[in-house]
Order: sequence, then C-alpha cells, then structure tokens
Amino acid sequence: MNTLNTSNANTPRSSVLHNRSFLRLWIARIFSTSAFQMLSVAIGWQMYALTGSAYQLGLVGLAQFLPMLLLTLPAGQTADRYDRRTIVFLCQLTECLIVLLLVLGSIEGWLSAVHLLAAAAVLGACRTFESPASAALVPDIVDREQLPKAAAWSASAMQTAMIVGPSLGGVLVVWGTAAAYIASLAALLVSTVLIFFVKTVHFVKKLDAVSMDTFLSGLRFVFARKIILGTISLDLFAVLLGGATALLPIFAEDILKTGSLGLGLLRSAPAVGAIIVSLILTRYSVERAIGRMLFASLVVFALATMLFGISHSFWLSLFALVLIGGSDVVSVVIRSTLVQVNTPQEMQGRVNAVNSLFIGTSNQLGEFESGTMAGLVGAVPATVIGGVGTLIITVLWMYRFFPVLRTQKTYTAEEI
Repeated sequence: MNTLNTSNANTPRSSVLHNRSFLRLWIARIFSTSAFQMLSVAIGWQMYALTGSAYQLGLVGLAQFLPMLLLTLPAGQTADRYDRRTIVFLCQLTECLIVLLLVLGSIEGWLSAVHLLAAAAVLGACRTFESPASAALVPDIVDREQLPKAAAWSASAMQTAMIVGPSLGGVLVVWGTAAAYIASLAALLVSTVLIFFVKTVHFVKKLDAVSMDTFLSGLRFVFARKIILGTISLDLFAVLLGGATALLPIFAEDILKTGSLGLGLLRSAPAVGAIIVSLILTRYSVERAIGRMLFASLVVFALATMLFGISHSFWLSLFALVLIGGSDVVSVVIRSTLVQVNTPQEMQGRVNAVNSLFIGTSNQLGEFESGTMAGLVGAVPATVIGGVGTLIITVLWMYRFFPVLRTQKTYTAEEI
C-alpha cells in the first residue's frame, strides 16, 4: 500500500483526495465547521431569546472579532514558527472545553447574555490561531500544482458543513440549545482526533528571532502585492456590507414567521448553492479570466442580497440565499488560490493570518454592522442597503482601485 511520501505526496494527475492527510484534514474541516455553524445558530437563537435585541445579536459578532483584531499578527507568527498541525489540535481542544461549559450552562440554566458573549470571544480567539495554521496546512500537504483543486475541495468541505451545521442546529434547538451544544462538542471531538493523525511533508520551521520586523512582515507582504491586497480587501468591504446572515434570526422569527426550524433551513440555504458550485469547481476549476469571474460572482452576490432583503416569501428567500452561497464560493476559491500561489512557503502562516483577519472582519464585524444597522432602520432596509453597498464596492475595486485584478487571467504569481 502506498505511503504518504510516495503516491500520497500527490502527482499533478492524481486526485488530491488520494492524499490521506489531506483527506483527514478535509473531513476534519467538515466536522469542525459543522460544529461552529451549530454553535452560531444556538448562540444566536439563545441570545435573541434572552434579550430580544438586534444589538445583542450584533455584539456576538463583535465579541468574536475583537480577539481576532488583537491576535491575528501573533497567530501568523505562531503558524510560521511551530508545527501547524499541533496548533490546530490545541485550539480545537480548547474549543471543546468552551462548548462543554455551554452545555453545562444550558442544562443548569445559568447561562446569560454575558456568558454567551464571553464564550464567543474565547472561541473567536481560538479560531484566530486555528484559521491561519489550518489554511497553511494545505500547501504543507499537497503539491503546488494541485492547490486550485485543493482549494475547491476545501470549499466543498466548508459548504457541506454549512448545510449540515445550520440545518442540524435549527432542528436541535427545538429540543433546547443544550442539544445543539452537545452535537457541536461531539463534532469538535471527531475533528480533533482526525487532526492528530495529519502528517505534513513540505513544512519548514521558521527559527529566526521574533522582532517588530518579522511581526509586521505579513502585513508588508500583503500590501506590496496588489493582487493579494485587492482580493482580500474586496472580501473585507464587500462581505462586510453584505452580511445578511447575521439577521436571519430576525427574518425567521419576525418577517418570514418560520421559527427555529425555518432558521436552520435559511442558514443552510447559502451552503446548498455553495456546495453545488464548489463540487463543480473540483472537476472544472476556474483557470482562465479569473479576475472577471471574481467580480461577476460578487455582482451576483450583491443582487441576491438585495433580493433576499425585499422578499417576504420563504421560498424566494431560500432561492436568494442559494444564489448568495453559490456566488460567494467562486470568490472564496479564486481568492484563496491566489493567496497561496503568490505566497512563499515560509510566509504562509503570516499571510494567511492577515487573510484570516480580513475574512473575520468581513464576517464577525459584518455581523456587528448588520445588527447595528438593523437596530437603527430595521432588518429589511439594512439588508438592502448592504447589498447596494457591496455592488458599489465591487465596481470601485474593478475600475478604480484594483483594475489589475480585473485583468488577471491565470493563477500565475505576481512579479514585484
């Protein structure tokens, strides 16, 4: 039977899933992301049940974002200096402990809004260290030629989890949030075990002394390369404004009148579109006119967000969310592949940390922005305004700030 160092080290013609370590990482991501999606549904539902406040829903996103803002650069340094598999493993063990406390608090009835915010903050800190290390594991495991396919498979894992997690979370909270927390804990434990058995073949430990120069090197690297800066800043500003998913508890409860089960379906709908597209991309990856494909996907994302905002039909809302997910995954695959192709192996941790900060900002801070805007003008106007803002950002990046990205045709590395 072949070993990791022979055929498992992947030739360009072999399937990336033939690599056992990548397969373990891929399955682990399904379980860990499913766990966090269930947690997101349960924490959001419990917070809204306790407070009835859109502002408090927004604060959950802010609680996750602040640790990310403070810890991203140290997380990148850590991912380039220490074994990335070990970092992911230890982060997931810590996450298991936090979820165990949520289980006990829900069963015993002592969880408050403050406890939920504290749990979100600690989980956000763990994810800050875990995300760049996990992303940098992919080039540690597979060959460079297979990065586009690996990115597509990774996206499919994420989107599979975003179907299973929210749907299961929405069903389980019918029996109480403790049930959703227990399922999340079980999924995290499975992921932790799988990560333990992942083996890397390309990683070279970074041993030079930590200094302010190395501390900021990831930021300097990103800002020196317009292609990387353009892709991740586009994600930051566009998704920051288009983050309608944070308001789904309000849409489910007050606008569409679907309850917790409908919330789970709404949360999983973007992933239905995303997994369909990501599975297509595992077979037919985007290799040409990638800049135009990136911007086209964001235009669809913006228009679908506006459609969701004005819809009062449950099925039309589901359709709009499917479009949101399908268009978003195209952007995710193109952006992650561009970042990995344009980043040297020894810089992967630091650059992926900066990338994680941009992604986290667009997600967690976007939830805070959406909750705050909804508190001011209502959920429907806030969602429509967000879609319009995303469309404006897309046009500005395409023609004003990063036209080089619009003309990017392939995944070739940028020359500096």
